[in-house]
Amino acid sequence: MNKLTFGISMLAATMLSPAAISNSMDDVVIKAQQVSNNVYMLAGAGGNIGVLLGADGTLMIDDQFEPLAPKIEQAIANIESAKQPKVSYVVNTHYHGDHSGGNVYFSKSASLLAHENVRKRLAKKSNQGLPVITYESGVKLHLNNEDVHVMHLPAGHTDGDSVIYFANANVWHLGDLFFQNRFPYIDTDGGGSVKGYIQNISSLLLKIDESAPIIPGHGELANKKDLQNLLSMIIATKLEVQTKRAKGDSLEDVIKAGLSEKWSSWHWSFITEEKWIKTLYNSK
Repeated sequence: MNKLTFGISMLAATMLSPAAISNSMDDVVIKAQQVSNNVYMLAGAGGNIGVLLGADGTLMIDDQFEPLAPKIEQAIANIESAKQPKVSYVVNTHYHGDHSGGNVYFSKSASLLAHENVRKRLAKKSNQGLPVITYESGVKLHLNNEDVHVMHLPAGHTDGDSVIYFANANVWHLGDLFFQNRFPYIDTDGGGSVKGYIQNISSLLLKIDESAPIIPGHGELANKKDLQNLLSMIIATKLEVQTKRAKGDSLEDVIKAGLSEKWSSWHWSFITEEKWIKTLYNSK
């Protein structure tokens, strides 16, 4: 999915009516990609989906927007190795609508799991499609010859972030703690922080090995080097902005000066350079 498409889909989640969102999703195609063994990645509009297939049932990580749910279900059914195309379990990596919008639809067949803060934040908007199984630090699922580790991390992108590790396949799904090759969205209103985001990525890099495929929240299938590149960018741009702020430059001055040219390719439609500078300037 290109940067423009993702930017539009994120804005749709917060600015458009349900009918308008549905219409905007008519042309979205859900593409399935095998990652390793029986673990797949689905890309469409919104957050990347992780899928574990097998006779014990289908486990899905995140579920994008509700209008896409039938397409997602069909994309899973189209995978030859899908023994149980109906989804049995859904894990929400956080509460944002482009990762949890399909909850109501999939709750008809699946048990929904998420960190406690995800349920609390979703419940403020609706009493439908809420996670029925919540946890504080994490939970393990054992199915389809796989040990699935669901781990909550301290507040970073939001205050309810979870990452998932498929131990036997050696695959990670990092939700929105990983925006590949683009400035990340850090939801400070949702409990996130730049400091926490940096700390979480740093701790993950100590756990992830060089050969492990990583499903990012947004972007192409990635690896540890890609995640390190994201961390390096955040640290470098934070230093640029905070140094100027310490010298007395106003936010407007820093925006006008911009970041170093080498970061220009990280700018995209939803998190522009200006918005990223604002996030860094106002961070502690």
